[in-house]
Amino acid sequence: MTATHALTGDDLSLDDVWAVAVERRPAPTLSDAARDSMRAARAVVEAVAHGAHEHTYGVNTGFGRFVSKSIPEEQSEELQLRLLRSHACGVGEPYPDSVVRAAMLLRANALAKGNSGARVETVELLLECLNRGVLPFVPARGSVGASGDLAPLAHLALPLVGEGRAWWEGELLAGNDALASAGLEPVRLVAKEGLSLINGTQFMTAQAALALTRAWRLARAADCVCALSLEALQGSRVSFIPQVHALRPLRGQAASARNVLRLLDDSAISESHRWCDKVQDAYSLRCAPQVHGASRDLLDYVDYTVTTELNSATDNPLVLVDEGMLVSAGNFHGQPLAFALDALAMAVAELASISERRVERLVNPNLSDGLPAFLTTDGGLNSGFMIPQYVAASLVSENKSLCHPASVDSIPTSAGQEDHVSMGNAAGLKAWQVVANSERALAIELLAAAQAVEFLAPLEPGRGGRATHSFIRSLSPRLRDDRSLGADIEVVADAIRDGSLLAAVESEVGELE
Repeated sequence: MTATHALTGDDLSLDDVWAVAVERRPAPTLSDAARDSMRAARAVVEAVAHGAHEHTYGVNTGFGRFVSKSIPEEQSEELQLRLLRSHACGVGEPYPDSVVRAAMLLRANALAKGNSGARVETVELLLECLNRGVLPFVPARGSVGASGDLAPLAHLALPLVGEGRAWWEGELLAGNDALASAGLEPVRLVAKEGLSLINGTQFMTAQAALALTRAWRLARAADCVCALSLEALQGSRVSFIPQVHALRPLRGQAASARNVLRLLDDSAISESHRWCDKVQDAYSLRCAPQVHGASRDLLDYVDYTVTTELNSATDNPLVLVDEGMLVSAGNFHGQPLAFALDALAMAVAELASISERRVERLVNPNLSDGLPAFLTTDGGLNSGFMIPQYVAASLVSENKSLCHPASVDSIPTSAGQEDHVSMGNAAGLKAWQVVANSERALAIELLAAAQAVEFLAPLEPGRGGRATHSFIRSLSPRLRDDRSLGADIEVVADAIRDGSLLAAVESEVGELE
């Protein structure tokens, strides 16, 4: 782990989620404080389950519209098992492994807060599955983001009781077999535990947390490639000076402008045309801080929402230990995440949109001020970067459709009991695709800008541009005679996604904002 060495339910970070979900570092154990909190909450649930109390949702009642149906105490365990079985009816392709791993960590962290009433041993089994490689098979379609992610979380939970399906060392097994292969035993659920495992927003949050980490890397990569394209197109640095942005003091705009100026530092190309007669650049260059900055400001809002959600209690009913109460409320509703995921998609889509316009300027001889058509010296026989620009246009156009907000939709479920839903999972699935499309779109600009700046040799770009160019050339050789660039695009997109592009540039210019 990067910062959190034990789960507390209160201090999980985006970096922690990325480390466990993507880098596959070991998940943390439960902290002593979390164990104490969980035991205290469990005692409250036990008192309700075995005492002469009024109906309590999910403990001695049915679910959804069946809330008025009483369940005898002797059937409370069977109730929890049937809950998992009935709700595990998701369909379609599974979530990516990283999303499932993130959701497992986030569910454990939510239960560690001690507001759900799950037992310590149940959460420990969930963490052991994560660490030993028992990965539940979770279909990605089926959540409306109402009581959180009921269907996906039910699929996540079934292997814990020896049912459902899970991956183990590349093989999809029955849940019980997957546990046995990892040397684990299934758990027998007690009152409320099934509900505690499936009521929450962890799949929406998992998608948002991982997509947000990628989006912040994309925002910084956008500044890197913008600076290199500005050099290749012999644009002006004046639009980026701090005096301009102090007059419109938006945080993201100023940060983006500072990044580009730093990347242009020590540029022989910029110096060579300092006194040229070009009055102003096209908007995709001149207004880049304003556009990149607007995306950054939107990501700030997403960041606030998602980092709050990482450490929130989203179960129902919630256990209020000090009051000795179980309270039915609505923290499971996914609307905050649905809005945030739609906003994230819009933010990164715009980074790709303006990037594609810079690619057009690089390849179009009517716009590029002296660069060869499609960045090839033998045009006609070679097509150069003609089709990569098509691909960027295709990705950007697809993003426009995907950015139609899911969060403004709702459809009643559970016979009207759940009469307003968030569609947060749909927003997450769309955002996930938009981020991937945008990484590829910026990868195309990186390849094109690296090619274009070479036509200005022996003049060299600034320190940041040199670092960016050098790193791209370590992944993709210069395009001379035509070859398929699909694999090159994917390799560079991966470098944006995993942060290696940023690391290479920042090793030369310092940490970017």
